[in-house]
Amino acid sequence: MTSPPASLSGHPSLRPFTRFLESSLSDNFKMGEYKDLLTQSLTATNHVQDCAIISLKTASVVTTSIGFKLEPEEIQAFLKTFNQPSNFRDEGLYFKSITYSCVRADDSSVYGKRDNVGLVLVKTGSYIICATYREGMYPSVCVEAAEKLGDYFRSKGK
Repeated sequence: MTSPPASLSGHPSLRPFTRFLESSLSDNFKMGEYKDLLTQSLTATNHVQDCAIISLKTASVVTTSIGFKLEPEEIQAFLKTFNQPSNFRDEGLYFKSITYSCVRADDSSVYGKRDNVGLVLVKTGSYIICATYREGMYPSVCVEAAEKLGDYFRSKGK
């Protein structure tokens, strides 16, 4: 197993993620392990409201945090945002009744914000990681946690 990057020791809210990555997680993920990744790496920070892992191959949800639902048209909007980031920069992204304005949009990361809520999308070779935050949560911790999970998947070739 690949050790987590040294930079994972950053924010104290990411310590559960660091411990989880240091555990004996195999390279062959099972559905429960994906759910564990979301729980340990994102929701355990207390700065991620909802999250999901989406398969790029099938454009479908692999797993989500409890109670979080993604519609097929929302997944398609995420894919389009990565394929045409300039549209997101110009028009924003409509998701869950909110139009998010662009904070960042490139080949691997998309960040959107409206007032005190935000959306973070991180693309790896096989997945899109989706994380949201609400008022009272630190956007920087949400971003860092989603990016670290993305880095982890990339290190596994996923």
